[in-house]
Amino acid sequence: MTPRGTVDNELDERRVDKLISVERAPVIEPGHSFGSVTDKITSIVLRRGTPLWWLGGIAITFGMLQLLLLACTLLFFKGVGVWGINIPIGWGFAIINFVWWIGIGHAGTLISAILALLKQSWRNSINRFAEAMTLFAVMCAGLFPVLHTGRPWLAYWLFPYPSSMGTWPQFRSPLVWDVFAVSTYATVSALFWYVGLVPDLATMRDTARHPVPRFIYGMLAMGWRGSARHWKRYETAYILLAGLSTPLVLSVHTVVSFDFAISILPGWHTTIFPPYFVAGAIYCGFAMVLFLAIPIRALYGLEDLITMRHLINSGKVMLATGLIVAYGYGMEAFAAFYSGNKYERYMWLNRAWLGPYWWSYWALLATNIFTPQILWIRKVRQSPFMLFLVSCVILVGMWLERFVIVVTSLHRDFLPSSWGFYKPTSIDWATFVGTLGLFFTLMFLFLRVVPAISIFEVRTLLPEAKVSKGGDAHLMSSADL
Repeated sequence: MTPRGTVDNELDERRVDKLISVERAPVIEPGHSFGSVTDKITSIVLRRGTPLWWLGGIAITFGMLQLLLLACTLLFFKGVGVWGINIPIGWGFAIINFVWWIGIGHAGTLISAILALLKQSWRNSINRFAEAMTLFAVMCAGLFPVLHTGRPWLAYWLFPYPSSMGTWPQFRSPLVWDVFAVSTYATVSALFWYVGLVPDLATMRDTARHPVPRFIYGMLAMGWRGSARHWKRYETAYILLAGLSTPLVLSVHTVVSFDFAISILPGWHTTIFPPYFVAGAIYCGFAMVLFLAIPIRALYGLEDLITMRHLINSGKVMLATGLIVAYGYGMEAFAAFYSGNKYERYMWLNRAWLGPYWWSYWALLATNIFTPQILWIRKVRQSPFMLFLVSCVILVGMWLERFVIVVTSLHRDFLPSSWGFYKPTSIDWATFVGTLGLFFTLMFLFLRVVPAISIFEVRTLLPEAKVSKGGDAHLMSSADL
């Protein structure tokens, strides 16, 4: 008869082995072939009929989008007075949401470019919708600086055209640098996304039965036939765009942080902002990736293509970047006291204890530092539901971070006579909710018309694609339609 303690030890060992096996889950579940991968991914787009959950989801998000149109109409007729901004708080929801959306767009380029250069195969199943997420987030971000001008039809005044009024932009201002950084980021990300789509668009063209989608996908595929010449040019273009995108991941949010760091305002004038903003952007971006990936894999039954390996690795990246963000918060507090500057010291005390927005600072710490620490627990990392909840908390926390940085630094100026209080209006909230509607409406349309998972990249993960040369693997997978 086996002793009780021995049985318990064996059960514990089995549980540990099971946990470790989940942690080392495959990038793609066994049992797939080139044809089955193609059929599973293309069927999401080419299937007849539309799922009810998709129709319900896009109806809700399209309704949210109408709020954006209503808010913009009121803004254009009445001016920025419909917002809660005042003196000294000239930056409000517009800049908060601009920085938040730009941060969300960072994970897509990181997954696509940097992980591609590092040859991380686990990116292959999530890079496509992460890249789409980047484009849609940048679109939402780009709206806010234009709306913040109050009269966007006169935005051409911001360009250095020959003008009798002499209103030329100040090129030493980081606000002007933002224009070039974000526009370059959007252009390269769009090119990177489209180049990666071309082989899959050809697969959709060859798979579609109806002549209309076949014609549309054929036009978008630009004559792709999967020849050796095509693959060679594709690999060259993809690597070049990945190399261009990699410094953009670091530069874009660094330039955005210069909007704050180059000023002399207490709470903004700190050298920790560039790396702290970049880490926070990746932190927030991976939270949005999980926020999208977990429902997509469940609703479309893609658990064998977007496996636990993808979710666990994304959770680990969130945990690592979250620790960097926590270090940034600590350095802000340390610098405020170590500098000996009474204004910096008061700024931090006002944020945490003395000011009317103290609740937002502690909510920020709870959502961005304390709650994500449960990711150290293996069972939490291996639970899609828990990862989804943690991602939601982080997204809220990163928005609160931007609120704290913008509002609590502005509402107490150097002179007490200039102190103020910021309270967002219903138009502020409608504009923000409307951009959420725009983002998710575009995501729903993307899932319906474009393969959400890269077909040819997933096929290179199959055992039959493991040949001596990487290019031959692509040729094999593209030929087996």
